[in-house]
Amino acid sequence: MNEFLYLTVKQNKIHAEGKHQQLSFESYEKDVVIHGDRDRVGQVVNNIVTNAMKYSLEQASIKIYITEDDIYYKISVKDTGMGIAREDLPRIFERFYRVDKARSRAMGGTGLGLAIAKEIMESHGGKLTAESEYGKGTTMTMWFPKKPPELPCKEV
Repeated sequence: MNEFLYLTVKQNKIHAEGKHQQLSFESYEKDVVIHGDRDRVGQVVNNIVTNAMKYSLEQASIKIYITEDDIYYKISVKDTGMGIAREDLPRIFERFYRVDKARSRAMGGTGLGLAIAKEIMESHGGKLTAESEYGKGTTMTMWFPKKPPELPCKEV
């Protein structure tokens, strides 16, 4: 995952620099292998990173890092953006939900990105969570199980 996340940052660096944002990846101390569909995992990571850039003002800091516990590898994207109000936080993964409808329309998007990202994470046996403080920033965390998924088998 270190190389995968490094490339994600590299691909988004020009856009971040255009907004004078500091986009960085803090390499993890060991190599992390996640079991799943590379394209779908990339879709989730890219959605979270581009949202962080989109909803952060100029001069914001966006940091990607990996942590782990006994069961999960956790990829977090922490920004110093505008944050999400406490009352909106439980609804951000709903289809078509937008925290600020007027701003969202001006910035583009359909309100589907986080709902799809959450579904992809769940299909990989993981989850997607958000912590935020309005006016201070948001941390989105993608939880990937360490144990490879058991494939369903049918009798032949």
